[in-house]
Amino acid sequence: MIHASREGVTGLLQAWSDGDQAALDKLMPLVYAELHRLAKRYMGREHEGHSLQTSALVNEAYLRLVDAHGVRWQNRTHFFAVSAQIMRRILVDFARARQNLKRGGGALQVTLDEGLVVSPESGADLFSLDEALERLAALNPRQSKVVELRYFGGLNEEEVATALKVSPRTVRHDWSLARAWLYRELSRGGSDDS
Repeated sequence: MIHASREGVTGLLQAWSDGDQAALDKLMPLVYAELHRLAKRYMGREHEGHSLQTSALVNEAYLRLVDAHGVRWQNRTHFFAVSAQIMRRILVDFARARQNLKRGGGALQVTLDEGLVVSPESGADLFSLDEALERLAALNPRQSKVVELRYFGGLNEEEVATALKVSPRTVRHDWSLARAWLYRELSRGGSDDS
């Protein structure tokens, strides 16, 4: 795996933001392995037999990142925070597509990229988590962001603290409260009688 200094990646991100295509060409081999590691870590949490493959998730996220025009990259942590949001959106969209297929019946296979195939089992959990995170974001946006960055982005406490410009202690506190809140919401099915 290729490792680059945080400053080197940050410099390339900023050059790319300024329109330097050569910077993007140098950057992607450095961050692609990390994107793959994050996607693999996330996919390891999915139900056994999940049909979305890690490589397909990375490739789709990569394509969306490259197409993200107008993003002013601040640093490496910001890049991976945005990557986490993109991966979350891809997975939720995938879960929604499966949910729609379940309502329509049939055992159809749908491909986004050659590695994406519909599987009815795991989408409901991700879909429920996404809905609960949306509700949490309405109540406490920072706690929702902490969950997104830790769970979907695989960032550690220090990286989340840097991205959100808060202390690691605040991240630990938010993480603890958000996990308890999400557990309660997901355990009761997310009913709105709060």
